[in-house]
Amino acid sequence: MPTARTTYLAGSTGQWRIDSITSVAGEGLPDAARIDIVEGPLAQEPSGTAWALRGLTSNIRYTTRAELDVLVERQEGLGRPQCTRAALIPIRKAESWWTLAQDERRALLAEKHITIGLEYLPAVARRLHHSRDLGEPFDFLTWFEYAPEDSEQFEDLVGRLRNTAEWTHVDREVDVRLSRDDAGATA
Repeated sequence: MPTARTTYLAGSTGQWRIDSITSVAGEGLPDAARIDIVEGPLAQEPSGTAWALRGLTSNIRYTTRAELDVLVERQEGLGRPQCTRAALIPIRKAESWWTLAQDERRALLAEKHITIGLEYLPAVARRLHHSRDLGEPFDFLTWFEYAPEDSEQFEDLVGRLRNTAEWTHVDREVDVRLSRDDAGATA
């Protein structure tokens, strides 16, 4: 996957309506009505922006060839018409995570995170953005999309991921739930 910059802009306009913003660990985010997603460089934040989160997509890390092959085979793309529910989950890892060696982080991720995530494909599509090296307040931004009838599966996925050893290294997490409707661009 080529590197691509994405900015999530929270404010009064955008194609996604914010249904809830919940602090799971650490400080939350200010309330806002909608999120607009800008792919590529953003010269200036629009006036009225409550908050903006930036990240870069990058090569897929910590996966083996076999895991990557399964991911590519099963995952469907974002923007499917039936996927009118989404979640933006920004996460910051504690320093304990970053002091681990690459192989130690891989072991924690492979233990459950990767295998759990694969179980929910293709119902739940996701994209991971790296933010740590951009000086952002979160290390990762994970964007999920799913159809309303897959909401229970998504809740199960998130619950299971939060019960892994990897999640003991999370010191800030915010769960932003969204719905897509036709009023987004003009609301």
